[in-house]
Amino acid sequence: MATLTASSRSATRLLNNVRIRHFTPNWFATTMGTGILAICLGQFPHSPLLVQMGGVLWLGNGALFVALAALYVAKWLLYPRDALRALEHPVVSMFFGCIPMGLATIVNGALIFGIPMFGAVAAQVAVYLWWIDAFLAVLAGLAIPYAMFTRQEHAFEHMSAIWLLPIVASGVTAASGGLLLPHIDGASAQLTVLFASYVLWACSLPLALSILTILFLRLALHKLPPASMAATAFLALGPIGTGALGLMLFAANGRSVLEANGLDAIAAAISGAALLGAILLWAYGLWWLGVAAAVTVRYLKIGLSFNLGWWAYTFPMGVYAVATLRLSTMIPVPALGVFGALLVVVLAATWLLVATRTALGALDGALFSDPCLEQ
Repeated sequence: MATLTASSRSATRLLNNVRIRHFTPNWFATTMGTGILAICLGQFPHSPLLVQMGGVLWLGNGALFVALAALYVAKWLLYPRDALRALEHPVVSMFFGCIPMGLATIVNGALIFGIPMFGAVAAQVAVYLWWIDAFLAVLAGLAIPYAMFTRQEHAFEHMSAIWLLPIVASGVTAASGGLLLPHIDGASAQLTVLFASYVLWACSLPLALSILTILFLRLALHKLPPASMAATAFLALGPIGTGALGLMLFAANGRSVLEANGLDAIAAAISGAALLGAILLWAYGLWWLGVAAAVTVRYLKIGLSFNLGWWAYTFPMGVYAVATLRLSTMIPVPALGVFGALLVVVLAATWLLVATRTALGALDGALFSDPCLEQ
């Protein structure tokens, strides 16, 4: 009996070591998808049950982020050479952007759920976390493209929408900054965050739209990527949804900040331009949503095997749903609210499927596979 117990412990220790060594940053996509569902549920203040469910999900997502961060730190400490190899991989490296985007959902949730739960201290913590998130987003947005230019091998026919991941991170942080504005003490501090959010938005969306233009050409010339990357069809909604949401929040919360800092003369114009830009971006997203849905149907006919990439079905759709619901509060078109609610229903069903499959794969270790170690 003692021998069997010792063997079991050795096997468990070996499996845990394998999990650490094969841990990759794409696991942080789970916090993105879980966090955005929590935020979506928080968009229905007239339904206390949904808000409570969102709060529970947000707390769980915070614990998940801490656990994943601990695993990744352990990999850097125990297997630093293997961890560094991710920077040279043309696919794995893109997922570094998932780390700040996952953290952004926790920051946003702190404002939606944390303040009612823990009081004003949640807002103070959110401000500090936002600056950390901004640093990580800028780091990913600069370091990964630089690695693409200098250390990685890419081919046009192998390009996919995952190129967007390190770029979108700054846009997600920008939208979080817009949400954070009313919770910051002092007009000067508010203006600093607003200005930083504009800069982050500008460092993200124009480049993301450029990548989408190239992606359109790549799809036309080389057709769809392999089935293992089917979920990337939805990634285009990420920068479009966050870009639109950021502009809406700038329009809603930024005007009073500008006025409080003596910029009354331009406050109305800037807010109006932001809202117009948000509407146009949101409408542009409808095209990519339609294409993504059509492409997904085609892949389903072929057959799909599960992988962590399926989390790409969650966050982009979720942030576009939040943008839709936010737009419905600013533009009195009833269909917008209905459409946004429908997107949240689809997101919740998708999250349940993907989260269940991920949990099973995590328990048996099947999803822990670092392709960098195969090079």
